[in-house]
Amino acid sequence: MEVCDYFRYLEHTADVYVEVCAKTLERAFELAAKAMFEVMTDTSRVEPVREYVVEDRGFDLENALYRWLEDLLVEYGRSNTVFSEFRVDYVRAEEGGYAFRGRALGEVFNSEKHEPRVEVKAVTYSQMEVLNLGDRWILRFVLDI
Repeated sequence: MEVCDYFRYLEHTADVYVEVCAKTLERAFELAAKAMFEVMTDTSRVEPVREYVVEDRGFDLENALYRWLEDLLVEYGRSNTVFSEFRVDYVRAEEGGYAFRGRALGEVFNSEKHEPRVEVKAVTYSQMEVLNLGDRWILRFVLDI
C-alpha cells in the first residue's frame, strides 16, 4: 500500500495546482491548508503562538474545502497572520451540506523572520476535486497567485 499523507504541487501554466492525499478527510483539509501557506512562506519558521478557529459550512465537499481555505486566506489578509499548524476537528455531512471546524496556529508575518514567497490571491474551483477512494482521500485545487 502506498504512503498517503502528503501534498505536492502539480504542473500548471500560471497558478499553483495542489494535490493532497490523506487517510481521512480532516487530515486532507489540514494538508491542503499547509500547502497553501507553504506557497506563501517557509512554514517551518512560523511559530504556532496564535490560534484562529474556523467554523463554517459548505453546500458540498468542494465548497467546504473552498470555504476552509478561503477563511484562512481572509484571516491572513485581515491580520497578516501566517499559519504553520492546522487541526481539523471534523468535516461532517449535515442537512444542506457539510460542516467543518478547524484551528490554525501561527503568528504575524515578519519579513525579517519569515521568507516571503508568492502571495496567494484566491482559492479557485478550477480543477477542484474531492475524491473518496475508500482507503484515502485525494484533494486537488488551484490557487490563484
